Amino acid sequence: MTTGRRGRLTVYLGAAPGVGKTYAMLDEAHRRRARGTDLVIGLVETHGRAATVAKIGDLEMIPRRLAEHRGSTLTELDVPAVLERAPEVALVDELAHTNAPGSQHAKRWQDVHDLLDAGIDVVTTVNVQHIASLTDDVEAITGVRQRETVPDQVVRDADQIQLVDLSPEQLRRRLAHGNVYRAEQIDASMSSFFRVGNLTALRELALLWLADRVDDALTRYRADHSIGGTWPARERIVVAVTGGPETETLLHRAARIAQRAAGTELLAVHVLPTDGLPSTPSATIAAHRALVESLGGVFHTVVGEDVPSAVVDFARGVNATMIVVGVSRHPVWRQALLGSSSAEIARLSGTIDVHLVTHERARVGVGVRSRYSSLSPKRRAAGWGSALLIPALLTAALLAIGTDDVALATDAMLLLAGVVGVALIGGLWPAVVAAVVSNLCLNWFFAPPVGRFTIAQGENVLALAVFVVIAVAVASVVDLAARRTTQAYRARAEASTLAALSRSVLSGQDTAQAIVHRLAQTFAMADVRLEERTDDRSPWSVVAHERWVTDAEPVPAGAEADPTVTEVVIDDRHRLVLAGRVLPASDRQVVEAFGVQAGIVLERRRLREQAAQAEVLERTESTRTALLAAVSHDLRTPLAAIRTAVDGLSSPDVELDREDRDVLTATIADSTHRLERLIGNLLDLSRIQTGAVRPALRAASLEEVVPIAVEPWLSDLALDVPEDLPLVHTDPGLFERVVANVVSNAVRHSPPGAKVLFTASAARDAVELRVADTGPGVPDERKTTMFEPFQRLDDTSAGGLGLGLAVAAGLANAVGARISAEDTPGGGLTMVLTVPRETALDDGMSS
Repeated sequence: MTTGRRGRLTVYLGAAPGVGKTYAMLDEAHRRRARGTDLVIGLVETHGRAATVAKIGDLEMIPRRLAEHRGSTLTELDVPAVLERAPEVALVDELAHTNAPGSQHAKRWQDVHDLLDAGIDVVTTVNVQHIASLTDDVEAITGVRQRETVPDQVVRDADQIQLVDLSPEQLRRRLAHGNVYRAEQIDASMSSFFRVGNLTALRELALLWLADRVDDALTRYRADHSIGGTWPARERIVVAVTGGPETETLLHRAARIAQRAAGTELLAVHVLPTDGLPSTPSATIAAHRALVESLGGVFHTVVGEDVPSAVVDFARGVNATMIVVGVSRHPVWRQALLGSSSAEIARLSGTIDVHLVTHERARVGVGVRSRYSSLSPKRRAAGWGSALLIPALLTAALLAIGTDDVALATDAMLLLAGVVGVALIGGLWPAVVAAVVSNLCLNWFFAPPVGRFTIAQGENVLALAVFVVIAVAVASVVDLAARRTTQAYRARAEASTLAALSRSVLSGQDTAQAIVHRLAQTFAMADVRLEERTDDRSPWSVVAHERWVTDAEPVPAGAEADPTVTEVVIDDRHRLVLAGRVLPASDRQVVEAFGVQAGIVLERRRLREQAAQAEVLERTESTRTALLAAVSHDLRTPLAAIRTAVDGLSSPDVELDREDRDVLTATIADSTHRLERLIGNLLDLSRIQTGAVRPALRAASLEEVVPIAVEPWLSDLALDVPEDLPLVHTDPGLFERVVANVVSNAVRHSPPGAKVLFTASAARDAVELRVADTGPGVPDERKTTMFEPFQRLDDTSAGGLGLGLAVAAGLANAVGARISAEDTPGGGLTMVLTVPRETALDDGMSS
């Protein structure tokens, strides 16, 4: 059946095994078949449950595909057979299942996608613990890490999701009655995974995950049908964040409201002006963002011309049920004249509830920020001077031209241009003063009667009044534009600085010293220190230090009271100390961003150190475990053989002929040799790991290495070593151990009677030795770890500790050689030893 459409996916979702997903899927199958639907069972796992087997009934089943793996026969979904049958609907159980090696796809959900692409509707099942994003939560609840997972999007994209719900008590009763697992598994399951607490938590996890999916569907439906109103399907609380001191009060109050109902979402929204330039310090917004996240909420930033409208639009967009807003900080008279944002939000909210929160700053007024914050003292002085000088100069120029030749309107326009110039130089208030002075000059020198502040013509009174209003308005606009331009330049510089800092982290320059160096360079600070302490009572110690101005005196300890010294606290244990000049508040925001980055660097360094320590401890523990295993098996075996042989030889009660004595003597010799080899490998490995190997590198011929190294195994080798090989640069004694260990390993793993091929050949700058056996070989994934110690701990044969290759690799690295593993054509493993040629000697001989 090829319909040209994609099949529909129906998922039965359960909180735990045994809730009845497969049974519910089969129940739907019978209902569909009764309606005449062409339906087959692609794969159903009954797990030996009689009720599930009986529920299958006479439904058509596609035979499973057989897969061989490690001597076992596994059964999998036969996708080609289902595609060839081409039903309308196929049942495929256990969506998260991992297919047997050699299958077309690694996961069953990928097989399901093939069926959907062919236009076949699929009904499937999955437990919530197999959804990829929830594996960490499930492990925290149950203590079991799920290895078989399915991506969230696969389940979320299903056309229909059916929750199969069962209370923990009901599920435990089913388990106790033997309806889930076999009798011998019931007690262990009841006391571990199927505890009431586990099942309750998993049930809640399934309900919340499904609620999120339903909420997504509701959002799409409202968007598709252009529904602007809110549908209170789930509690969502939006907090209007101004960045003022009342923000923390609002967030904590909203968090308490959200905690009253499980599943309530907390969202905070901060509105930026349409120019995108923040009106609140970025450090304050960052602190509020961190607070929201610590309360379990999400922080959003939107851009809007009108704050109340932007807040309400955002609340409607997220389908919020409540908006939390603070009482206005403006005084009552201002609210009476201009209104307040909180009142406007309440008016615009419609069906959304508005929760008005009072606070300490309510109606006490908003602090006025200085308009000169972005101007230097010289600019401010120049502004006030120009407020008097520019009108005076323009008046003198107009008087020099002559008042009869220039109309009063022209005089006013020229003086208005002067006011604009003053606004560009000194800001608003000097421009206001310039407007007043210009108005007085116009009245005295140019408006008839000249030389008096009285005005003869009424229209001139209006003109002078309009002049002052326009001058002040234009000066205000110019001042605002100038300040916005300055803020934009500063924001761009800050963004560039922070971007450079981010690039340094991404490029790996994430050291504390790199950060303090960049900090000193960016802000031209004489002295920058990054300090840390172990606890609140311990003294500060310097982690990184940078002196940017070379002739500046370093900051002495305890000099933080100096006004030119700025201290930025990163956390309880770290701080930045900067000296050299007074740091403006605007610069401090960027410095705090550096501090945050420094904190991240220090935390990463701490985690790396902990990881390194954990790795050392893990390696030590692994070595200790391996040594214990060695003592219990590999070392004890030859000792036991020696003890038995000695007892037999020394026992006065046993009469031994010469042949028996020779056998026992040979046993002692063989076991002793084996014991010596094991102890030698352990000692060599210890020397390598502690760096005690000191090779004596020199020119050497392979003729003084290979014969001695392979002598014990000559009868098992096929040697092909040319006599004209060049000299190599190595330590002959240590390289002999490398060759001996590699050959010993190859002989031990070769089939009985099979020869190990030992060849040697010269390359341009090295000599290559190849030891090829025809044994079982090594999988590709094990070739990277086979040179680590104790890689044969799972081998119970008397083959040793798995130290030979580890010792060979360590000694090869010490003498400048390389060792690698390849597959032998036809089966087996080939070890390749590459040792450098004695280049200098060869060059001398050739010359």
